[in-house]
Amino acid sequence: MAQNSDLHRPRSKLALMPLLALVVAGLQWRLSSHGSKQVSFAGGPTHKQSGRAGGLMSVVDAAARRRGCTAREAIGLFFATQTGNTETVAGIIADKAGAEAMDAGEISAEDLAGYDGLIVGCPTWNTGADEYRSGTSWDDLLDDIKGVDLKGKPVAVFGCGDSQGYGDNFCDGIEELHETFAAAGAKMVGYVDAGAYQHAESKSTRGDKFLGLPLDQDNEDDMTEDRIASWVTQIKGEGMPL
Repeated sequence: MAQNSDLHRPRSKLALMPLLALVVAGLQWRLSSHGSKQVSFAGGPTHKQSGRAGGLMSVVDAAARRRGCTAREAIGLFFATQTGNTETVAGIIADKAGAEAMDAGEISAEDLAGYDGLIVGCPTWNTGADEYRSGTSWDDLLDDIKGVDLKGKPVAVFGCGDSQGYGDNFCDGIEELHETFAAAGAKMVGYVDAGAYQHAESKSTRGDKFLGLPLDQDNEDDMTEDRIASWVTQIKGEGMPL
């Protein structure tokens, strides 16, 4: 009889298993129902947030996940465009740098502080202007960016221009973005040799260097990919955490 009693004990324990499974399932459901209220692993807005902030964090989190990060450690790649040229080259930079290109019109100046490094680009539309040269959404952000603490963060600037049609103001927008981010304390990187271009003049040169990467999709689009590949390698060596 004792042997039979021992045989019955496991059966009674097995009978409890469905109940335990239901309890565990209930706990998992409760955790998952509250999970949407948790902040993202990258330390950004909650997943329930929508609009500009939510879109920004989806980009940050995606980039961080690709790098296997458990805290935010991402590059922000932002552009604004008039004709589409700057968006095109931003896409090439994204491919070479392993980043996500995002329209600057989708962010606020404060969002920029959440990145470990920034790559920013614009066209030059208001030719000859002393300020607000790009004629894009950057113009609405410039003054606010100067008040953001970007101390020590590496920032590289690229721009699109027409070295033949507007050779006297080639890529002037680069200088404006450069000075804006420098005023916020950023570590500016990515200067390139000005002698490799066919322009006449530019506000974006300092000595024999451009203050960023100029790209001419109107006259030298066949050189764009090689220029970008070299530049991405350069800025990585200068501290951009790619």
